[in-house]
Amino acid sequence: MKKTIITAMVLLSLSANAQNKQKSMDKNNTETPQEKKAVVYQVFTRLFGNKNTTNKPWGTIEENGVGKFNDFTDQALAEIKKLGVTHIWYTGVPHHALVNDYTKYGISNDDPEVVKGRAGSPYAVKDYYNVNPDLAVDPAKRLEEFEALIARTHKNRLKVIIDIVPNHIARKYEGKTNPKGVRDFGADDDTSVEYKRNNNFYYIPGQHFQVPTSDSYKPLNGEKNPLIDGKFDENPAKWTGNGSRLAKPDINDWYETVKINYGIKPDGSKDFPLLPDGFGDKSVKEHFDFWKDKDVPDSWKKFRDIALYWTAKGVDGFRFDMAEMVPYEFWSYMNSAIKMKNPDAFLIAEVYNPKEYRNYIHLGKMDYLYDKVELYDKLKEVIQGKSAPDPISDIQNGLADIEHHMLHFLDNHDEQRLASSEFAGTPEKGKPMMVISATISTSPTMVYFGQEVGEAGNENAGFGTHSRTSIFDYIGVPAHQRWMNGGKFDGGQLSQSENDLRDFYKRLLNFTISSPALMGKFQEIQKANSHITQGYDPGIYSYVRWSEHQKLIVVANFSWMSTSKFELKVPADVIKQWNLKDGKYNLTDALYGKKTTELVVINGEGKAQVSIEPSESLIFAIQ
Repeated sequence: MKKTIITAMVLLSLSANAQNKQKSMDKNNTETPQEKKAVVYQVFTRLFGNKNTTNKPWGTIEENGVGKFNDFTDQALAEIKKLGVTHIWYTGVPHHALVNDYTKYGISNDDPEVVKGRAGSPYAVKDYYNVNPDLAVDPAKRLEEFEALIARTHKNRLKVIIDIVPNHIARKYEGKTNPKGVRDFGADDDTSVEYKRNNNFYYIPGQHFQVPTSDSYKPLNGEKNPLIDGKFDENPAKWTGNGSRLAKPDINDWYETVKINYGIKPDGSKDFPLLPDGFGDKSVKEHFDFWKDKDVPDSWKKFRDIALYWTAKGVDGFRFDMAEMVPYEFWSYMNSAIKMKNPDAFLIAEVYNPKEYRNYIHLGKMDYLYDKVELYDKLKEVIQGKSAPDPISDIQNGLADIEHHMLHFLDNHDEQRLASSEFAGTPEKGKPMMVISATISTSPTMVYFGQEVGEAGNENAGFGTHSRTSIFDYIGVPAHQRWMNGGKFDGGQLSQSENDLRDFYKRLLNFTISSPALMGKFQEIQKANSHITQGYDPGIYSYVRWSEHQKLIVVANFSWMSTSKFELKVPADVIKQWNLKDGKYNLTDALYGKKTTELVVINGEGKAQVSIEPSESLIFAIQ
């Protein structure tokens, strides 16, 4: 589901604190960049291996098929690795609410009136200590099948990331496989009051939960089901996941989930120890030590234990859903505990408020945050002709102190597909966006499965709609299925243009994970090459990246209609930092090795004649 914070959550939102920017690096801190860029390949686990091409709207699992853990064969993982990937985010692994009968495995049926779609939202987790039975060949051995996938992924030299959704859980949470001593969420709550510090939920005393209704939506598209009766047993009603305090939430609320209480009172005040001033400068160990003797809310302990459970099973990192709806003090507590068990844990947070970025990085000890509302949104505006590319420089400069922590992506399960008509229009038009997203900073790059072969998300799956690959339905992913080629994972059914696109992604991503310059310095040269003063195509964007042993000039052409020929200027301050003397230097495109030109340095300033095709990007390396 597309996440939007509603007004009802204002009292629970987390305001920026006094601690702000930390520019110093500390070898014991999470903020020391790795030596090479990382590339995260997000796969929607249920959809990745599905070979069924029926794609009936609202189709059942039998009609439309479903992928399994076992579909991630050694061959599939090896090909993902060859794409230039370092980490796989297996999306939708924890057992979530869905409409399917697994009662013979001791799993209760879920009420379709509090499930979105038929396959269910992966963000309505029903049991955190087990995995989605849909994903197993033998649901009785579903956990063992996932453990085997973790081992297989590691064997192919890839790291494993899964989701943790700390802000909310499924309305009907049932921990059927809890480790010894683990109590279910809400099992010990005092339900007679709206709020109590160690309650896991917020309650609406004296009121029963009422199923949301709508003239435009019917569960299972109106199909008959014995559990569809306009009722769901929840008394007293709980606050809904997005913070709605209505016993009958709106149909647009996250009604399939209930909000977790982290010790934020209904008036928005914090009912737990606060981090001391200046603690953003402290190391992970110092954060861990701070919480050792502190009394914290029960929900904190529950989610810490969940994260450590999966860490012990070999999971290498987590993507935290809607992290900004949970206080950063909790993140300090949990992330420091994770890092003490695995110092290399890879922690990604979904945060959309730029004013809070530094709090979640420095105080919350997050490794990476979504760079959605700045770089992603700006690139989307540029490709749609709503903005010139020049403001990209301001975004990058404004994030300079935290640029390494801003995860870059152009496609994910929440967003419109890059190749869709609602976004770039064609996968080829997305290529300059991808080059900029992957090379402008030291941060990791994320690619969503199928993006590399131009998947456009054209299916109306049922609950899920056109332009986004549905996360709520059983559905196939056509372009990805052509690459999958019946389980051969060799691209045997791809068109030539799809093959060419995958080759582009493979070249780009492999270059990024091996380039020392991309872990070095950035400087925009767009102002020196402004179309206002130079008179060339306003769709051009340019910058330089460099390290001691590699110097790059990146030029991207957002225009998809015309070739642009111009004289590129490299300012004197860059030439000086590069220690280049007057003379001529060969420039060769690092992606394909075919295009070359010369950088001519005269009186300390550089110039190069550039010819760039529509939607083309050039990464010139100085020879």
